[in-house]
Formats: sequence, C-alpha cells, structure tokens
Amino acid sequence: MMARERVWDAGPTELHGTGRSHDPPGGQRSLLLSRGGRVGAAPGGRGRVQRRGRSCQRRDAPGRGLGWDPVGAMELLSALSLGELALSFSRVPLFPVFDLSYFIVSILYLKYEPGAVELSRHHPMASWLCAMLHCFGSYILADLLLGEPVIDYFSNNSSILLASAVWYLIFFCPLDLFYKCVCFLPVKLIFVAMKEVVRVRKIAVGIHHAHHHYHHGWFVMIATGWVKGSGVTLMSNLEQLLRGVWKPETNEILHMSFPTKASLYGAILFTLQQTRWLPVSKASLIFIFTMFMVSCKVFLTATHSHSSPFDVLEAYVCPVLFGSASGGDHHHNNHGGSQGGSGPGSPHSPLPAKSKEELSEGSRKKKTKKAD
Repeated sequence: MMARERVWDAGPTELHGTGRSHDPPGGQRSLLLSRGGRVGAAPGGRGRVQRRGRSCQRRDAPGRGLGWDPVGAMELLSALSLGELALSFSRVPLFPVFDLSYFIVSILYLKYEPGAVELSRHHPMASWLCAMLHCFGSYILADLLLGEPVIDYFSNNSSILLASAVWYLIFFCPLDLFYKCVCFLPVKLIFVAMKEVVRVRKIAVGIHHAHHHYHHGWFVMIATGWVKGSGVTLMSNLEQLLRGVWKPETNEILHMSFPTKASLYGAILFTLQQTRWLPVSKASLIFIFTMFMVSCKVFLTATHSHSSPFDVLEAYVCPVLFGSASGGDHHHNNHGGSQGGSGPGSPHSPLPAKSKEELSEGSRKKKTKKAD
C-alpha cells in the first residue's frame, strides 16, 4: 500500500511530463476512490488528479478541518513584526502633511500668548518673525551649535511658504474660520499627535548629524538633539523680545515643560543608540519613543493639564541626588527668623538691609558719644 501511495503521488508529475491525459490504472483508481476522490469522464483528468492530490495533502496537515494554513500564518506574522513596522514608519515622509501639522500647532501656541493678536495687527512683520521662530527655532539653534550658517534652512522655500500661509490663515482669516477649525479639540489632537512625530524625527536626525561632526562628542550630540526637539521653547526669551516683552523669570531652563524634558531624555536615548551602547535599532527606537510622546502629549492636551509624566519619578530621584529644595528653603527661613528678632511677622519677613544700616549707624553714634 505504501509503495502504491508513492507511485500515485508521483503519477501526476509523470503524466505532466509525458503529456498524457488518460485515467490512472485500476489499482491507483481504487486507492483514489478509497481516499474520497472522483475520477470522472470529463476531460482534464490530470488537472483533477492534481487538485485532489493537493487536497489530500492539506487534510493531512495540522489544523485539519479549520481551514488554517501554517505557511500563510507565518507570512502574516512576519509581515506584522515590529521591526518591519518600525522600519516602514521611520521611512514615512514628513513633508507636507506632518510639517503642516507642526506649523499649525506651533503658530497656535504663538496666538495663545498675551498680546500676540494685537502685535499681528499693528506690527505684522514682527508677528511673522515670531511665527518663523516658533516653526524653525530648533534648526537655528542646531546650526549655531554645529557652526553652520544660521540662515541655511530659510533656503527651503516650500517650508517657508507653507509656514507663512499657516501664519496668515491663523491670524488674518475672515471670521477666524481657520483658527476655529484647527482649535476644535478632536482636530487639534490629531495635529498635536502629528507634531510629536516630527519632534522625535528631528531629535534622531539632529543626533545623527552631530555624530558626523563629533564622533565621540556625547554631550555635543545630546545638546544638538535636545535643541532640535525643543528649540522653540529654549528660544522663548528671544521670541518675547521680538514681541516687546521681557520676562527673564520665564526662562525654559528654570521651568522646563514636558516637551523640553522629554526632548532631553530622548536625546540621551538616541545618543546611546548612535554610539552602540543601546542594543536597539534606530527605527525601533523612533517608533517606540514616538508612541510614548504621542500618547503623553495627546492626553495632556485633551485634559488641559500642564503637569509632566516625569514628575512622579523626579519626586523620588531628585531629593536623593540633589537634596530637597523645600528643606533648604525651610532652613533658610528659620535661619533668617532667628536673626530677625522676636515678633509675629519676623519669620516671614526678614530684617531689611536698611534697618541693619540704621542700627549700625546708631551704634557708631553711641560709640562716638562715649569717646567724647
């Protein structure tokens, strides 16, 4: 029986090689009928034999009766692998769709600033320059760090024209129709998510660019990636000067927002990956960090929150590494209160410098009187 099965499995190949189309012999016919096959008088018997042979082989495979094809399943899993998905995601072009979203959100934040609308009415050139800083400030800072021409990116006419069109529509569209459309929360969340895609890609490109100039300059790569991701906020004081506002207490270094902190941590991760200390492919790291940034930023925007997901971790780590800021302030207040004398308001209001000078002046007068 086993020998006949071998002969019958090889039969269609032999028939195909000789070009014959007659029915198989009797013994083989009975074996086919015992397997559930049909041998009809219709022409094309060889084709029927091949189809029934394949169906018999499929019935012997695992998962019989469920219509499951293991080869197709493996192909599907390989197509859905994280590496291929991350590689495809890293190759998605940013211009014009993602860049347009980046410009929209950046200029929206400019319009939220106090006095920005009045500035656009009275000084449109200054407003346009502020908008360009919001859109391209990261490129300007990165060029400054790497010693390249600051105005080099402004040779990209398509990006400048696209950003200028967004600025005009947000500030000067009739009835503020464009502004109202892009401020609609579901639409705004989509633009915010797409902006974070651009941010992460800029961090990766900035570190790759800095690595070509300084192969072992870790801090140069981290600084370049950081300003690529958050250059707009780091240039906030310069942008305020263009609007005629000077608020040095709002320095981004003193009060880091979530995008600034995330860009710094992301620059460290991409630097480790660029220098082969992080065993992850660049495409996978771009995909994972982009998903983290998109989810966090969309959640913060939807809930109108100004907190940071890093606050919980920093609350535990920073006191251990750098000491407690509240304890230092408390010690300073107690020290000042002990010198300020007794009184209900002395711990909260230290003794002013003028009163100390008056006391010293009074003591000197007493000494001179005694000497006289």
